[in-house]
Amino acid sequence: MERERLQKVIANAGVASRRKAEQMIQDGKVKVNGKLVTELGVKVSDSDRVEVEGIELTKEEKRYFLLYKPRGVVSAVTDDKGRSVVTDYFDDIPERLYPVGRLDYETSGLLLMTNDGEFANLLMHPKYNVEKRYVARVKGIPEKEKLQQLARGIVIEGKKTAKAKVRQLSFDKAKQKAIIEITIHEGRNRQVRKMFEAIGHPVQKLTREAYGFLDLRHLNAGESRELSHHEVKQLKSLAKFGQKPQG
Repeated sequence: MERERLQKVIANAGVASRRKAEQMIQDGKVKVNGKLVTELGVKVSDSDRVEVEGIELTKEEKRYFLLYKPRGVVSAVTDDKGRSVVTDYFDDIPERLYPVGRLDYETSGLLLMTNDGEFANLLMHPKYNVEKRYVARVKGIPEKEKLQQLARGIVIEGKKTAKAKVRQLSFDKAKQKAIIEITIHEGRNRQVRKMFEAIGHPVQKLTREAYGFLDLRHLNAGESRELSHHEVKQLKSLAKFGQKPQG
């Protein structure tokens, strides 16, 4: 009988990403056949009974959604401050979904949701590079040289960002603001905001417009759609083979 690592089984059941599942094991939240397991490396089979925080795992159908996350919503399953979270938009879905990566609280745009831990882990892994396109409204009108700095890579928190694609879409001299499109493939925390802060043009509004070949067309903030089987296959292929690091 085939046996798999416990954290992989938990992730595949849609409870959490594999990394989070490892932490849950170490935190003493997982039992196998009634016995507490806190060491990584344990393998289980379909005949074993696995419980996470007292709830027995059941195999769920894999689901994949594209959500247009509104501003003022947390990219998490729960929030200790009582704020709206992205799973609030999937109350009618029986599977336990969670976000692939995150968009910060004030950023809107495209966010993937799934209960497939392997899929989420693949897309979030640093060695794989899926392009993410953002549109930012920034304070002031950046000079061409500053935009070129962003494109070449800029040091934030002691580490240089990879090369990016940057172009100015419009500007308003009277209101002293500009609309900039920037495409990156990294996933550092609040990266786009920090990049613009580094050149002296802080972000006033930020939207993730595209993730790989996916975009927000036909969706309004708070709306979602389920990905097709073909789109899921394309995403997996894109993560593994479609793009190479640019920097």
